[in-house]
Amino acid sequence: MATDRTFVFTVAPGDPVQRLDTLVVALLAREGASASRSSVQQWIEHGRVLIDGQPAARTGARVRAGAVLSVQPEAPPLTEAVADASVLLSVMYEDDDLIVIDKPAGLVVHPARGHATGTLVNGLLARGSFDQAPIDDRDPEGKRRPGIVHRLDKDTSGVLVVARTVQAREGLKALFARHDIDREYKAVVVGQARDGTYDTMIGRHPTDRLKFTTRTSGEGRRAVTHVRVLERLQSGTTLVACRLETGRTHQIRVHLCEWGGTPVLGDALYGTRPRDPFVAAVAKQLGRQWLHAALLGFKHPVTGKAMCFESPLPAELEASLQKLREA
Repeated sequence: MATDRTFVFTVAPGDPVQRLDTLVVALLAREGASASRSSVQQWIEHGRVLIDGQPAARTGARVRAGAVLSVQPEAPPLTEAVADASVLLSVMYEDDDLIVIDKPAGLVVHPARGHATGTLVNGLLARGSFDQAPIDDRDPEGKRRPGIVHRLDKDTSGVLVVARTVQAREGLKALFARHDIDREYKAVVVGQARDGTYDTMIGRHPTDRLKFTTRTSGEGRRAVTHVRVLERLQSGTTLVACRLETGRTHQIRVHLCEWGGTPVLGDALYGTRPRDPFVAAVAKQLGRQWLHAALLGFKHPVTGKAMCFESPLPAELEASLQKLREA
């Protein structure tokens, strides 16, 4: 999001006025400017959100209809990540503009609370993968900011593309924003899945901040997942392919659980322990969710060349799949 633009809004009667931070996120989204609630809270604390010309006092303040909000976004903080050559990466492709990684399960994409090091970004920094970014006068240290344009959950394996230059980063972000990316995941779910398309709103869960949900009363962001049955397994589980039109956080896991009634095998956050003892034992031995980003296709953001990358199933997923076939 551009940080040199000030957004000005007049609050309408139907806007979510109960909390200032939630209201700002919603108003920005209407302008096509995505911002997290935590980022907006920082802007409020730093005096960058004004109500009728005065700095907002609280992130949870109630705002009256008719009030004028002025929002000046703030550049995200520079990464404090350090290079870590001990993080081993499986590189599928790289050039001066981007790098494509086959991410293993268990690897966190970027540093966060509880994961200060040992992440994909730490490993990429050790390769010098971000030293191609040009210096921006408005952000001289911007070349230190990792080029993450999409993520995979820690316990999801598969294909991930990372930008190495500002031009590639902005180009990839535009492709994702237009949903002009071909993405297919494979998953084993508990129960009898069916072919179909799930087109819902997805937002943060109202009581569990770790989770997302489709039960948002019309709020949140649109999410579209196309599910195709690949194989019905002897154990009462199903191997499916999921094509994404959008890429919301936990989208596949939420759709398969809440709308399909078929949670991803081994999903500790959205699923429950399988009733079948054999299936439960397979999930326990696997130790993670059975979800794999199998395919990623896109046009190169700089050259325009069509590119497609496919990741084979990791050994632990292949082994558990074979057990479920033979149950």
